[in-house]
Amino acid sequence: MEKKIADIKKELESTDITNIDMVLDKYRDDTRSGVVKMITKYEKEKEKLEKERNRSFEMKNYEREYGEEFHAICGIDEVGRGPLAGPVVACAVILPVDEEILYLNDSKQLSEKKREELYDIIMEKAVAVGVGVVSPGIIDEINILQATYEAMRIAINRLDVKPDLLLNDAVTIPNVDIKQVPIIKGDAKSASIAAASIVAKVTRDRMMVQYDEIFPGYHFASNKGYGSNEHIVKLKEDGPTPIHRHTFIGNFI
Repeated sequence: MEKKIADIKKELESTDITNIDMVLDKYRDDTRSGVVKMITKYEKEKEKLEKERNRSFEMKNYEREYGEEFHAICGIDEVGRGPLAGPVVACAVILPVDEEILYLNDSKQLSEKKREELYDIIMEKAVAVGVGVVSPGIIDEINILQATYEAMRIAINRLDVKPDLLLNDAVTIPNVDIKQVPIIKGDAKSASIAAASIVAKVTRDRMMVQYDEIFPGYHFASNKGYGSNEHIVKLKEDGPTPIHRHTFIGNFI
């Protein structure tokens, strides 16, 4: 007796995509249109997964290249160099060597929902994560580039495991006694840097959402401190908040 299509659907939906072939093989000879459509759908999902696994494998090229010589490879990235308000945030991440984490990418290429999902996975699976935050006041005092370097140094120092190699997104961090490899557009080329970019982005975004409650009207929850029209209008009308960077807003006040 043929299995009901609704039951086949439930079986497929309850099967992890990595094991879907075993279930699909049971129903490949079923010519009912509903079953054929389901098999086609899951075959496409499987192809997408395989494509993502290949991309993720390529994202670990730098980690594999340096992995024989170095044992604790750390990705470094930052977020928040350009906004008019809020801190600059850097993150340092050491990923496990044999753990597969799919969909790691430059945080700007990911949806907010996907970043939040990956943040939780990274925090759960990473060997170590360190976050550095430098305030707007310090940014005004030492300039944004030096503040970015300082945030990166703080992030490195907050790792529970000391790295022996840093993979950086495009920069070389001064006053760090660890070998560094700057990689142009590294957040799209290295899984470790991508993971750091995601944690840094989610951390700072959450901070700006909290600041939106403290300083309503500047729309920090949506603009994250960048110069949106609503932000600039409010800045001109009511002036800066304590989290504005005075060296960034001279044209608006």
